[in-house]
Amino acid sequence: MDKKNVRLKKQPNNPLHGMKLVTILELLVEHYGWEKLSMKININCFKKDPSIKSCLKFLRKTQWARDKVEDLYLDLERYL
Repeated sequence: MDKKNVRLKKQPNNPLHGMKLVTILELLVEHYGWEKLSMKININCFKKDPSIKSCLKFLRKTQWARDKVEDLYLDLERYL
């Protein structure tokens, strides 16, 4: 059994398992753009001079904001 299958079996009910925060954020920015993303999630790092790097720094330190980003990603995945 390869490593990929072992990881998937450890958390089969976690849809975010194996997803990196940077990947989630890049997909959301690609789909919504910074302006619409800031309307959906009211976080200053999405509004004022946004960048992937600055947003990642904030999201890694702020769990409530990360939860909102992850929830939005899961909602997006349901519709795609």
